[in-house]
Amino acid sequence: MDYLKAQIQCTPSMGEMLMAELAQIGFESFIETDEGIEAYIQAPFYESEALREVINRYGAETPLSFSIETMPRVNWNEEWEKNYDPILVDDKIYVRASFHPKKEDVTHEITINPKMSFGTGHHATTYLMLKLLLGLPMTGKRVLDAGSGTGILAIMAHRLGASKVEAFDIDDWCVENGNENFDINGLDDIRMGLGNIREVDPKGTFDVILANINKNVLLDEMGEYAQRLKPDGYLFLSGFYQSDIPDLLAHAAAFGLTQKETQTKNDWSALILGF
Repeated sequence: MDYLKAQIQCTPSMGEMLMAELAQIGFESFIETDEGIEAYIQAPFYESEALREVINRYGAETPLSFSIETMPRVNWNEEWEKNYDPILVDDKIYVRASFHPKKEDVTHEITINPKMSFGTGHHATTYLMLKLLLGLPMTGKRVLDAGSGTGILAIMAHRLGASKVEAFDIDDWCVENGNENFDINGLDDIRMGLGNIREVDPKGTFDVILANINKNVLLDEMGEYAQRLKPDGYLFLSGFYQSDIPDLLAHAAAFGLTQKETQTKNDWSALILGF
């Protein structure tokens, strides 16, 4: 499969916003550069008008320039090895790839080989979700990870003592990659499902639901989360900007959900909701 590379010149903060937006129109992998970002997409899924719409929308806020080119077939694992650095969350969670050395002085270590999936902990939304998970007792909890991506949040929940973890994603590549990451981290009994929450239709109720997706999907699926959340459970949401919080809280209130905690990083936010 041939890939296209979009090179976008922008500020670091704008780059984070663009990565989230481009992920919604089919771009699968991102590399931050000194000039901005590089974004990669399978050639059959590329729509020039969709890319231009994103560039024009954000170009109204700050000058942007971009170019796009066809990429030769490459060893993507090698490319990730060149550009993917480990991260540390609150000196307690160390996220690394299999080719990085282990770190002995941390409480939790997660190995993620992201390939083309989104969710390594580098993006502010994933970082915030990991940080929030540290503050909630997880022992014996039943957890649902909606839009799991690389599986990093499901793995973290398992590390923190969750007794049962279910995960799913709409992208078959993410499902394949997520299951590989589950195996790498010793979660052989967890398999990622394919589809959205309505299609997968998880049974029963959950102590914790994790949804790091985007504002529009969160608004659309809020009722599904509320229906599957235990009365004393917690709903973790991220994938949106700080300015989106009022809309999300107003919509959540219609299902009896209220704000319990908020974290923000680089204009991105995460919420914990409950009944």
